[in-house]
Amino acid sequence: MRERIDKILGSIVAFLMGIMVLNVLWQVASRYLLGSPSIFTDELANYLLIWVGLLGAAYASGKKLHLAIDLLPNKLEGKSKQRLSLVITSLVVLFVVTVMVIGGGRLVYLTLLLEQLSPSLQIPLGYIYMVIPISGIFIIYYSISNYLIDNGTN
Repeated sequence: MRERIDKILGSIVAFLMGIMVLNVLWQVASRYLLGSPSIFTDELANYLLIWVGLLGAAYASGKKLHLAIDLLPNKLEGKSKQRLSLVITSLVVLFVVTVMVIGGGRLVYLTLLLEQLSPSLQIPLGYIYMVIPISGIFIIYYSISNYLIDNGTN
């Protein structure tokens, strides 16, 4: 199942990145070739960057490509290393649940409730912010999955 999630998430990030590249190319072309910059491209590029950044961070955490200071874990062995891994995983999950899932979920709810719209695209900002709890759920899944794989309790 994990391989399937990796493939789907990686494909989504690659697709969004491709759309972002095309969007920025159109922005440059419309500004310099047509002499009239497109109105929506700057805003769309910002929102795509948010989605690519957060979903890419979740994907990177699943591939263990995130930034880590591993001086202490490399010096430990056996049960001590496993306990430290459990503490680190628990702290990551606690942070992500609190900030990204609960906090991000509240942000999505509030912006949808207040019917806030983006200035030029006129789409609800709650849809833009929805990536925060979504990527949080992916990070939680990958953190727990990585812990179970690393400690042989798969």
